[in-house]
Amino acid sequence: MKKRTLEMVLQQIPPLTQPKPFLEQYSTPATIAADVLFTAYANNDIRDKIIVDLGCGNGIFAIGASLLGSAMSIGVDADPLAIKEARVNAASHGANVEFVLAKIPQFSARADVVIQNPPFGSQKRGADRPFLETAMSIASVVYTMHHAETLDFVTNLVKSSGWEITLQKRYKFVIPHMFEFHKKMKKDFDVLLLRIRRSGEEK
Repeated sequence: MKKRTLEMVLQQIPPLTQPKPFLEQYSTPATIAADVLFTAYANNDIRDKIIVDLGCGNGIFAIGASLLGSAMSIGVDADPLAIKEARVNAASHGANVEFVLAKIPQFSARADVVIQNPPFGSQKRGADRPFLETAMSIASVVYTMHHAETLDFVTNLVKSSGWEITLQKRYKFVIPHMFEFHKKMKKDFDVLLLRIRRSGEEK
């Protein structure tokens, strides 16, 4: 599957019908999701791998990974409605994905690779930390997205955990007006995709 084809497929996945502000359930744009997935694919981190998406929301990463040939794709979310809608999305695209209802710190199933877009911490400072810590505890390679302003915090956490950053990409993430407290029709964020792995592991 070509990148553009994947992007068009992912564009058909609808956002959550009832996003919850305290969970920061903002859907990853299809253009960004496709680029993240193809970046992982180019690094041999998807095909025949067990992929986990922590905080899967509408399931876009788990579904995309399945379509790119993962051995298994697992989406994890604490929101029952998100899990329900993600299952429908996967079925409608013929993707083989297992969805698990669980709080992120309580999820412990092993994976080869985690691909995630955790909360940026706009509602709760440090909300991305349990996602990153859980990801590093269950996989040897992690693709994780963070607000660019938190790079120092994320870098320190990664290094102190015995991991290293091997790739970094920047995206412009546009969040539309979704909740009452949003004062603008849309807001742009600089977001970084980081590929991290345990120090000393083969690239």
